[in-house]
Parts: sequence; C-alpha cells; structure tokens
Amino acid sequence: MTQFVIHGGRKLRGEIEISGAKNAAVAILPAAFLVDDVCRIENIPQISDVTLLLQSMAEMGSRIRTVNRTTMDIDCSALGYREPGPAIGEIRASYYFIGALLGRFGEAKVPMPGGCEIGVRPIDQHLKGMRAMGAEVKVEGGYVCAKARGGRLHGANIYLDVVSVGATMNILIAAVLARGKTVIENAAREPHIVDLANFLNSMGADVRGAGTSVIRVYGVDKLHGGTYTIIPDQIEAGTYIAAAVAARGDIVVRNVIPRHLFSITAKLAEMGAEIIDLGDAVRVRSEGRLHSANVKTMPYPGFPTDMQPQITTCLALASGTGIVTEDVWDNRFKYVTELTKMGAKIQVDGKTAVVEGVEELTGASVKACDLRAGAAMVIAGLAARGVTRIQDIHHIQRGYEDIVAKLCGLGADIREEEVPEESDFIKTLA
Repeated sequence: MTQFVIHGGRKLRGEIEISGAKNAAVAILPAAFLVDDVCRIENIPQISDVTLLLQSMAEMGSRIRTVNRTTMDIDCSALGYREPGPAIGEIRASYYFIGALLGRFGEAKVPMPGGCEIGVRPIDQHLKGMRAMGAEVKVEGGYVCAKARGGRLHGANIYLDVVSVGATMNILIAAVLARGKTVIENAAREPHIVDLANFLNSMGADVRGAGTSVIRVYGVDKLHGGTYTIIPDQIEAGTYIAAAVAARGDIVVRNVIPRHLFSITAKLAEMGAEIIDLGDAVRVRSEGRLHSANVKTMPYPGFPTDMQPQITTCLALASGTGIVTEDVWDNRFKYVTELTKMGAKIQVDGKTAVVEGVEELTGASVKACDLRAGAAMVIAGLAARGVTRIQDIHHIQRGYEDIVAKLCGLGADIREEEVPEESDFIKTLA
C-alpha cells in the first residue's frame, strides 16, 4: 500500500502543465470503437482510469499503438463484437461502452459502472435514451444487456429528466451511427461534451449544438480515421489553482482554456486571490488570508461539483463563515470528517456545509474518500503546518497525472511512500 506524505507550509512557486481532460478522454476512447479506421488521439492523460480503458479496448480487439507518452493510434477497423471483461466495471466510465457497442454492433453487454462513492448515480437516463432509439435493455447479474431491434439503432427525440453529463455523452455516442436524426433535449453543456462532439465530427459524424441544451445528431453510415487532440482538464487546472490559493503561492498554470475555468477563478477571485488571464495560461497569486464566500454547485457553466471539495478546503482557511451547497450529488461531504482531523471547523446538514474559517490547519493522517476528496486532502496537506499522510491514494491517481512530480516542480514537499498493509503489520508484531 502507498500513501502520500506531505510536509506542509511551503509556498508554491513556478509553472505547471495541465494534462488532457479525464472526463473527455474516458468518453472519446470508447467512442473510437465507432471509427472504422485508425484514429490518432493526442493529449491523453496518464491516469489509472485511462489505463484500464485502453487495456479493455485492447482485450476487445482494438489495435493500439503508442506514438508517444500522450498519443495513441487506435485501429478498430477489423473489430468484431466482444464484451468487455468485468474489470472495466471498476470505473464509472464503463457505461460509455454501452453506447459505443450498441452504436456499432447493435448489441452490448457491459458491467454496471463503479467509480467514486459520492451518492446515488443511477444510469436510468442513459437507458432511457437507448430504449428510445430502439434498444431492448435489461439489467441482470450486474450487467447492462442491450440489443437494438433490427440490428441498428434509429433516431429519436429524447428529453432528459435531469441534466446528466454521462447520459448526454452516452446517447451522443450511440446516436452517431443510428438511422435518422436524434435530438437530445435538456442536454448537459460541459466542455468535455463539446470535446466529444468535436472528436466525432472530425471523424465524419454530424453532431450539432453541443454546448447548448439541445443537441442534434444526424446519423451517418460510417466514420473515417483522423487525428484529434483532447482539451485540457479544467478540474485538474482548478485543483492546482486552488492549491496555490490555499498555500498562498504564485504559479502559472499552462495549457488551459481560461473560459472553461471562469466559474472557479471568479469564485477564488471573490475570496481574495489574484487571477491573471494569459491566453492559454492563468497566473494565480495569493498572499494574504482569504475571505469567505458562498458556493453552490450547478451544471456547467455553474460552479462544478468536481471542484466542491477543493474550494471547501480553501474556505476552511478563510476569514469568516462560508456556506457550500452541493446541488448535484448526494453524499459528497464525506471528506469533511478528514478535514476536521486537521482542525477545520465544518458542520454538514444534508447537502449544505457551513464552513467557519480557521487560522491554520495542522498535519494529520487522513484518507482519500474519493477522487476529488483526495485532491482536497492534498491541498489541505500543502497548506497545513506539519506532516500530513494521505491513504487510499488510488482514488487520486484515477484522475491526476503525475501529481507528485507536478507539485514537487512547484516547490511542494510531497512524496509517495510504501507502507505495510495492516495484515502485514500485524504479522510483524506476532
């Protein structure tokens, strides 16, 4: 077992490069199944979720060639129908195989998705969309089993009962090769949805309206090969920006699209940070103590739920009292227990947290409850006095590429350390 060990209190200085967007990559890679040719995908983040996806795709018959560390050639031209193995069910993005396999082969059998435990995240809207396009869908034995009547999906008008990023992207993938026109209403508008649509269009799809609440997909018979570069990760960028703000640093965050970060940077500026737009980079400076603010998570372009734990950590060090309202997922405040071990004063009532700022946090042994909660623990450790040890770091590695190296490049004192499993430790005492 490994853990992060952080000696906090160092101000962050320097430049950091942002990797490709996790939430775009985990949809674009399965969507490559639809391409009856070779597609080159650039700026792929080196994270565990992507590694598992690529392994599963290779096992299912995709020919994958590494061009360089962040670029892959994916050849699905000779792909035949195969079901993914049960290991893919460990991650949330497994559900994109439903849309991709249904779209290309007219059938799919995919393990129910796993991922972070941040509340109830049903896939009913995904399945509603597949059924509307002519698929017979059932869930049995831990698998989603779907088959298109007549062997191919057809276009449909689909209204999502809730704004769902995953459902929007999954239906979009499935609709590309369907007969006729598909209209997705009440669609999510996140940048990674636009990125997925741009990828598909670059391969010959006809997707219109991505980034708005109504997306129209005109089905085509075939996709051709091409080259596509994944957008930068807005949440990774926001996390490092928040880290610089909490640790009172001065950093330049490169390879970003500033407008994707606006809801994050605007809130941090409200709290007293200085944010400078440099075009394809952002400079962040924070010297004095932060001011508290109120935060409410919402679908894009609102404040992202995936940044809620990170900004709550910043609020824990601000002067005054702030209120954080989680309006997207249930049970996303589990990490608060870990922050209180470090001296934070936070009271949670349902989907609302009241954060009373303290002068400083102190190092402690904590755990990463999920991906973004783990990022919050890293930020807290960087800002805290003393030593912080973070366990369950596999959650963090699902979404942050080379986080230790990147933070060390900014002057942080953080390392990855092997620790014995509890059972091994007990054996040494016997």
